[in-house]
Amino acid sequence: MEIVDISVKDCSIIVGQAHFIKTVEDLYEAIVNVNPNIEFGIAFCEASGKRLIRHIGNSDEMIKHAIEIAKKVGAGHSFYIVFKNGWPINILNSIKQVPEVVGIYAATSNPLKLIVLEHEDQRAIIGVLDGYKPLGVEGDQEKKERHSLLRNLKYKW
Repeated sequence: MEIVDISVKDCSIIVGQAHFIKTVEDLYEAIVNVNPNIEFGIAFCEASGKRLIRHIGNSDEMIKHAIEIAKKVGAGHSFYIVFKNGWPINILNSIKQVPEVVGIYAATSNPLKLIVLEHEDQRAIIGVLDGYKPLGVEGDQEKKERHSLLRNLKYKW
């Protein structure tokens, strides 16, 4: 078992599992159809056949980050979307609607580590470490701040 840090400074990451080689192209379309302004890269670990890291995106920098993560984790049928100029909430539902997507492990802008298990020539993501542990419970002031933040970001009105 290994803990793999996949954090990318000033970027958001979505990690998931899918099941077919056309995943990278369908994920690309899912992103640009909802927000063409997001700079992103996608890497997908093919689990059979040539077993390549398939990749696509609209930013060479983000593609490079996604490929580096895929190499570090190496779990079959896993995909990694690294992006900026958007938040996971902006594209997550579109990603979940891609027919090949089996599930999502994480969608975050926080520091992210994956717990990876290796057995012979296979690797699997068995858990995530997303952000940090709580320091307390919100009070009235923090509730007001949360309420205000969501409205300032235009997620609520």
